[in-house]
Amino acid sequence: MDTSTLFGYLGALTVGLVLGLIGGGGSILTLPVLVYVMHINPVIATAYSLFVVGVTSTIGAYKNFKKGLVDVKTAVIFAIPAFISVYLTRRFIVPAIPDQLFTIGEFVITKDGFIMVFFAIIMLLASFSMIKSRKDQGDDGSEITYNFPLIAVEGIIVGVLTGIVGAGGGFLIIPALVLLAKLPMKKAVGTSLLIISAKSLIGFLGDLNSTQIDWPFLLTFTSISVLGIIIGVYLSKFVSAKKLKKGFGWFTLVMAIYIIIKELA
Repeated sequence: MDTSTLFGYLGALTVGLVLGLIGGGGSILTLPVLVYVMHINPVIATAYSLFVVGVTSTIGAYKNFKKGLVDVKTAVIFAIPAFISVYLTRRFIVPAIPDQLFTIGEFVITKDGFIMVFFAIIMLLASFSMIKSRKDQGDDGSEITYNFPLIAVEGIIVGVLTGIVGAGGGFLIIPALVLLAKLPMKKAVGTSLLIISAKSLIGFLGDLNSTQIDWPFLLTFTSISVLGIIIGVYLSKFVSAKKLKKGFGWFTLVMAIYIIIKELA
């Protein structure tokens, strides 16, 4: 096993650890690990990321479901437009993006570069969401209500973003569930994991016809990530998730700036 592969698998373990420790955010690491550490083409890496994120989020969703922190009805309502948009994005939009988008003088914007810069922008938004302290909202016993048009629009937007960059989009889903479905924060986190799991795996299905999947590698990478989330869930009993989330937010911010500089320099 060469050095880059070893560090790549350590990155997979870190993805799971972060997900287990703070309940989200770890998937934002998957694409950089695959592209910059394991040197996988960005388009293929986004497909792999969808599978890794989908499987690891399933573990987290199951854990929360057992605690009664998943609202299945809300997940279904939100997920339907997200399912459709993420599948269509992976099946038709991503393959249709030309290898060379445009040029500015001697500077060429390629498909791979666009995906990485777009992903870095998503990372910036995610980092601000993690750094900003969000007040936990307890269950006040009020009836859950649904703003169907806004939930549908949010689902479509999250589905397209997930389809392009291969990240879960929890930083967009959780606020939407709190504001649009009036879910308490803890239930919003658990419900978002179920939505992320399902739409990521459905998005991955859109790649099966157009992408050559290295199944031995992908299953190994995913298994290590799952091991990480199991360890992370155990360790979460002993550490402050709030402090870890803010620290990881700053790390994500630095990573996003690094990717932008690297791709545009």
